[in-house]
Amino acid sequence: MSVLEVKDLHVSVETEQGTKQILKGVDLSIQEGQIHAIMGPNGSGKSTLAYTIAGHPKYHVESGSVTLDGVEVLTMSVDERARAGLFLAMQYPVEIPGVRVADFLRTAKTALDGEAPALRPWIKEVRESMSALRMDKAFAERNVNEGFSGGEKKRHEILQLELLKPRFAILDETDSGLDVDALKIVAEGVNRAKAATGLGVMLITHYTRILRYIKPDFVHVFVDGRIAEEGGPELADRLEDEGYDRFLSDASVA
Repeated sequence: MSVLEVKDLHVSVETEQGTKQILKGVDLSIQEGQIHAIMGPNGSGKSTLAYTIAGHPKYHVESGSVTLDGVEVLTMSVDERARAGLFLAMQYPVEIPGVRVADFLRTAKTALDGEAPALRPWIKEVRESMSALRMDKAFAERNVNEGFSGGEKKRHEILQLELLKPRFAILDETDSGLDVDALKIVAEGVNRAKAATGLGVMLITHYTRILRYIKPDFVHVFVDGRIAEEGGPELADRLEDEGYDRFLSDASVA
């Protein structure tokens, strides 16, 4: 069984005021087929963890490790991490003017597999995934994320997830900016991908509403660059009722 493991991870970032410590010793283990919800207030380090695993150059790893089945991820280039089976759905997907969605998807699949997918089965698979996500077929002819609404961008991220079939998916606030209908559609896409491939999921969110549709096995509360508490789905229910105040008070005292 595949395992994505984070051990004693310390990460900093350079700011105008100097070096700022963001992650201060994070330990986390995600097995294939598990869903881990990462929750916490703004600025607690959730997105930093996501982008560090994905290989964003902005973040400096001072110590610790991230391994996939025992192989160090932090020494890999970004494309090597993708080929190893890691996928990041970004909170703010970038626009790529001049590149059609259809071309982008097939190029990405070719880069991952080392060969282009057979055209007819690939087109059929793309159309079926788009239909399930309630995306008009004309969407494939548009430039990547250019002029997309927030919901369209998030559906495109999940379309990539379904087609590229990673081993582990990191979803950074995929629920942000979605109305109720779009949230359900996106959540159903994540659940389909998990059912089809058994991928492990790290789901980063502020709120519990997406957890009504994507059921977590574990919930981790991030505060001040550390995991302050861990538990099952019931922990998310407590957060819904109590918020993060008690964690923030404890962090201030510490």
